[in-house]
Amino acid sequence: MDGELTEVAEFLAGHAPFRELSRPLLSALIRRSSVRYVRRGTRILSVGESHEVMYVLRSGAVDITDREGGLVERSDPGTSFGMSPLVERAPSRYDFTALEDSLLLVVPEDAFRDLCAQDPTFESFYTSAHAARLRRAVGVLHVAERGSAVLRTTLDDLVRRPPVAVSPTTSVRAAAQLMVRERVSSVLVLDGERLTGIVTDRDLRGRVVAVGRDTEEPVARIMTPHPATARGDELAFEALMEMVDRSIHHLPVLDATGQVIGLVSSTDLMRLEHNNPVYLVADLTAAQDVETLAELATRIPVILEQLVAEDASARDIGRVVTSLGDALERRLLTMAEEELGPPPVPYCWVVLGSQARHEQGLASDQDNALVLSDEARPEHDAYFAALAARVSGGLEACGYPRCPGEVMATNPRWRASRSTWREHFARWVETPEPKAVLNGSIFFDMRPLHGDVRLVEELRDEVLSRTRGADLFLAYLAQHAVARRPPIGFFRGLVLEKEGRHRDTLDLKTGGTAAVVELARVHALLSGLPEVNSQARLDAAVRAGSLSTELGAELQDALEFVAYLRLRHQGRAVRAGRAPDNFVDPADLTDFELRHLRDAFRIVRGAQQALGQRLPLGSLS
Repeated sequence: MDGELTEVAEFLAGHAPFRELSRPLLSALIRRSSVRYVRRGTRILSVGESHEVMYVLRSGAVDITDREGGLVERSDPGTSFGMSPLVERAPSRYDFTALEDSLLLVVPEDAFRDLCAQDPTFESFYTSAHAARLRRAVGVLHVAERGSAVLRTTLDDLVRRPPVAVSPTTSVRAAAQLMVRERVSSVLVLDGERLTGIVTDRDLRGRVVAVGRDTEEPVARIMTPHPATARGDELAFEALMEMVDRSIHHLPVLDATGQVIGLVSSTDLMRLEHNNPVYLVADLTAAQDVETLAELATRIPVILEQLVAEDASARDIGRVVTSLGDALERRLLTMAEEELGPPPVPYCWVVLGSQARHEQGLASDQDNALVLSDEARPEHDAYFAALAARVSGGLEACGYPRCPGEVMATNPRWRASRSTWREHFARWVETPEPKAVLNGSIFFDMRPLHGDVRLVEELRDEVLSRTRGADLFLAYLAQHAVARRPPIGFFRGLVLEKEGRHRDTLDLKTGGTAAVVELARVHALLSGLPEVNSQARLDAAVRAGSLSTELGAELQDALEFVAYLRLRHQGRAVRAGRAPDNFVDPADLTDFELRHLRDAFRIVRGAQQALGQRLPLGSLS
């Protein structure tokens, strides 16, 4: 018996939650349990049935199916099942059938409850919902591999003192004296608590001293009115990119209510550690040719690998990688304008897909378009075609491959006036066809990057007003979102690629992150919400009542967990000198990660089923 007990103990110690038990508690549990052998095809437990034991699969395989016969999970050794009658005091919600000859450890209810009373962690493992376990799992994954979290520095972290401020009626002389006394290079101009302007050293030199202006005039006459601002929770490197883009050196910082809490300068930002992406943003902006940009772009994968190794979430990593790509693409646009001359009419360069959502990883291709002013004439197209060709070629040289579907501004169809874009969206929304809606869905993730952003903002407002109540269009979008099945149900409960160079790997994008992205898009468009980032869309959908609070939080956790594993996989590929992709070998994942991946995929599948019930998908077939 001792030998058998030791063998079972060693087996359980390799699986959660038994691995966290003390040896005495584990031994006591085994002594009170029994072993049951079941032949292939045996129904172990049925829907609606109650019992007084919990099962742990020792060897073999067990299929877990729902009332309709749909496969929920194929359990692998170490999996516990049949806990509902014990934990919830409710009949089983699933059927459990041995897929092959299997060996079960049978834990009686009194032993299970005694152990729960003695070990709260063990109890929590079983009594917490999948979503709650998944949230804890996200926290576990975010434990840093090395110490610093500098790459997540926010403006709040940099604000060291309250703002130095004057009123609009303060004299220029008094404002300058205050700057000398406080040893600052700028002062904010506040009318009560409202920010109305900023005065900098450069303003005093250029607008007062150089032109011999009277220093007794009020600062309101020489200040920069309505200065650019940033919220305190914004990342520091994003603020630097904004400052570089606007050619400013001081940025007032606001709290969540819009009140000024301080000011940061470009000098403050450049004092950050050298491995911070703010340095790369500055270098990208200063690059003079495509060759230099291509060399700088090789640092982006290294920064991603650093972010994964530090305490950064998938959401933050996506923001960093996307913003670095934004800076590179903006520089290519300004270089093209310098070469071609000023544009003949106003335009806006927009990014699409993952870049628009601030969710880029390292396996992203180009997705962009041009929205032109309605003043554009046919003869102007030569300029914009040349601009698009230069930018697209530059992006390709920097490691961003061309879109296989030609969703790029180099395609004349996606280089169009605002009126033509209005027609595209009207056709997709008002007279939808399945294939056209599928191909056009990426354009509902659109973000202005460079140029006259008003062209896109006005277009977006009109598009969102059309999507509310566009039942057929939304049903087609939902149909595609529901069809993107998460990879659960087979090998170790997960579906692996069956062929090609990624055979026997797990695709973390197609049925994982992309599935949540599409769900978030549908729920946002259902309510005409302007958000583009998937996490922000889920938040907004909850506020709008399109998603329940519980399901919204579960989907956010699922997206964060799967996206983090995907980005970590890409970071490890960079470290090993391999090309990053979205396909992970299950052998590279721990039992903990595999278990919670199944939790994440179940949440996604449940959300898909809920959406399918909400919209009339059956009538589309």
